[in-house]
Amino acid sequence: MSRTPELPWPVPDERFRHWASQFADMHDLVRDLVIPSGLPRPAESVLTTARELIRMSYYRYEFMMIGAATSVIAIETALTDRYGKGTLAGHLGKARADGLLTEEQYDLLDSCGRPIRNSYAHGDLTHAVLTPPLAIGMVRTSITILAELHASPRPGTAASSE
Repeated sequence: MSRTPELPWPVPDERFRHWASQFADMHDLVRDLVIPSGLPRPAESVLTTARELIRMSYYRYEFMMIGAATSVIAIETALTDRYGKGTLAGHLGKARADGLLTEEQYDLLDSCGRPIRNSYAHGDLTHAVLTPPLAIGMVRTSITILAELHASPRPGTAASSE
């Protein structure tokens, strides 16, 4: 039986040098990505994973894109639960029409989030370029939208106050 050499300890990814000089700086970058209480456990878990992937991108830059894609997949799942079978593009359009997404949120998710999600889903994410502010904005948007989706009644159901 051959011995596998120990994997090396992670080293900072040189592509992150403009955004953080040490790992502790990553805490400041993701500090406001607070996962609200009351989300279903799966949504909370996915959003926490997305945030931690961005934090760990200090060691592997691609984790940032995977974190953003993961948060968009969480939105896709929630919108599919809400609207039924369909495409992410279609669901985003419905959510915008229903007032669940602002125009800015829709633009971010449709023009940036969908392509990242598609690249990730099809295994072509290694060449994607995403800055930390854009990735963090995507995860922040995902947190906001998921909190709103889980707080608002589904179409065709009566509101609890009625």
